[in-house]
Amino acid sequence: MRIAVYGAGAMGTILGAYISRAGVPVDLISRNEGHVAALNARGAHIVGTVDFVQPVRALLPSQMQGEYDLIFLMTKQRENAQIAAFLRGYLRADGAVCTCQNGLPEPGLAAVLGADRVLGCAVAWGATFVGEGVSRLTSDPSALTFSLGAYGKSGRLADAQAALGCMGAVTVCDNFIGARWSKLLINSAFSGLSAATGQTFGAIAGNKASRRVAQRIMKECIDVAKASGVRVEPVQGHRIDRLLDYKGPLKRALSFRLIPVAMKKHAGLVSGMLRDLQNGRRCEIDFICGAVCRSAGACGVPAPFNARTVEIVHGIEEGKYAVSPSNIALYADLFGGKRKQS
Repeated sequence: MRIAVYGAGAMGTILGAYISRAGVPVDLISRNEGHVAALNARGAHIVGTVDFVQPVRALLPSQMQGEYDLIFLMTKQRENAQIAAFLRGYLRADGAVCTCQNGLPEPGLAAVLGADRVLGCAVAWGATFVGEGVSRLTSDPSALTFSLGAYGKSGRLADAQAALGCMGAVTVCDNFIGARWSKLLINSAFSGLSAATGQTFGAIAGNKASRRVAQRIMKECIDVAKASGVRVEPVQGHRIDRLLDYKGPLKRALSFRLIPVAMKKHAGLVSGMLRDLQNGRRCEIDFICGAVCRSAGACGVPAPFNARTVEIVHGIEEGKYAVSPSNIALYADLFGGKRKQS
C-alpha cells in the first residue's frame, strides 16, 4: 500500500515521522524545497514534548509518481479545490484522501474527488514549524488522538486507522460530523483568539477577559451545532459540549472555571493562523470561525463572537489592527458594554 502525507509542514512532518518510525513506508510531500532537502539529508527532527530524529522520504509535488492508496491532506484550506484536482491524478480508483484539516473541509473535497474517496480526521494535538527538517510537538504526548470517519463509503477507513494508529489513539466515529464540531468549537475559540492576540492557548484560558470571550465563542458553536441537528462527539473521552454548555449563571460560572482545566494539555499551543499573520500571509479564519458563521446563518442562530473574531483577524490582515492581547477589548460591546478601540 502506498501512503503519502501531502502538506508536510509542522503537523504533517510529525505525522509522517511517527508513521515512518513504526516501519510503514510513507512519502512526505512539501512545496518547501529547503525542508524537503533537509528531511532527506538529516531526517525529521521532532522536538518539544518529545525529542527524536526519524529518517523519512520527502518529495516535492513535482517529484510525485504513480498512484497512492491513501493520502493524508494537511495543507491550508485556501487552495483545497486546486489541490484536490491535483491529487486526483495521483489517487488510485479505490484510494482516498483523508483530510486532517480544521473546520469542515469534507464537502468541498467531495465535490472534486467524489464522496466515496474522502475521509475526515479531527486531530487533537498541535505543532509548530521550527525550521527546515525540524517540527515542534506542542501538545502533551497523552493528547495524541484522532477522530476518524468516512464522508462517503470509502473502503480505506481501516487503512487510515492503522496509519494514524502509528502515532496515537484513533476513534472511528459513525457520527463524524459531530467529531468535526468538537474540534471546531475549540479551534474557533482558541485558534481564533490566538491569531487575534498572539497568545498561547494556555494564556488565553488563564486570563479572565480572554477566557470570557473564548467561553462565548464555544457556547455559540454548541448552540449552532444543536440547531443544525449535530450531536457533538466527546473529546478524549469528555463530553465537552455538556461541560461547556450552560443556560443559567451557575452552570456558566462552572464552565468558566473548567476551561483552563480542559486546555491544560494544550497550554503551549499557538494557532497556525497566528504564524501566517506574523509572516504576512492570509490565514484560514474563514474556514474556522467563518464556518461557524455560515452554519449559524443557515439555521438562524446568532454567532456575534465568532463573527467579531473573523472581523478582527481580517482587520489584522488588512493592517487595521495589530496582533495584540488588547484586541480582546474589541469584543466589549457584545457583552453589552462600550466597545473600545485597539
